[in-house]
Amino acid sequence: MEARDILKRPVITERSSEVMADKKYTFEVDTRANKTQVKHAVQEIFGVQVEKVNIMNYKGKFKRMGKHAGYTNKRRKAIVKLTADSKDIELFDI
Repeated sequence: MEARDILKRPVITERSSEVMADKKYTFEVDTRANKTQVKHAVQEIFGVQVEKVNIMNYKGKFKRMGKHAGYTNKRRKAIVKLTADSKDIELFDI
């Protein structure tokens, strides 16, 4: 898998914005990617050093539309902690 295929998008929520001060960044990743692949993808794309990776799996939610029922897609989220001497990741270009 390529690095651009592993990282889908950054997750920007109130909680993820608060932990950015601790050099922790949250990304939605491919469901087949493991911690090592996520670590190498972040280092390759952003040019930073990764200390630790935590991964969470979310199962699909049950949804219905009239008489049709099904599940949304499952998701996988990774929280990446950078080393203290690493530069910050610029998620916002303001």
